[in-house]
Amino acid sequence: MVSIPAVLDSTCLIGLDNIGRLDVAEGLLSPAFLPPEVSKEVDIVIPWATVVAPSERVLVAALQIMVDAGEAEAIALAVEKGVRVILDDRKARSVASRLGVPVTGTVGLLLKAKQAGLVTAIKPLLAALAANQFHISQELVTEALRLAGE
Repeated sequence: MVSIPAVLDSTCLIGLDNIGRLDVAEGLLSPAFLPPEVSKEVDIVIPWATVVAPSERVLVAALQIMVDAGEAEAIALAVEKGVRVILDDRKARSVASRLGVPVTGTVGLLLKAKQAGLVTAIKPLLAALAANQFHISQELVTEALRLAGE
């Protein structure tokens, strides 16, 4: 089993919940942390994730100048815990990367899930996400399918 310690942002959780596949994140991410702001945004019970507030409030405030509140808390908590952050927003990913935080998006999680044997194919999951208004560029879909061998 794969155990990737990570902090989650809301986009991934909402997207996976909309297609009934929160199990993908649960199967890959351990321990999984949710900042309080993200927990409020998703409004989903996620028993396998621990809600933890980042202690560096000054960092959160500085990050909120560039990204939304949930993303700011997620990035700050990932810095504090020294773990990966699961982010999809391009600007937030850039900010996290500049701080040295490893970043994976929802599509990256699906690829890891396939590699780990948690899913047999990502193509139907990508299609389901797109059908539920989850924005994924065609370039990213093409590259993900290439990497997945689909």
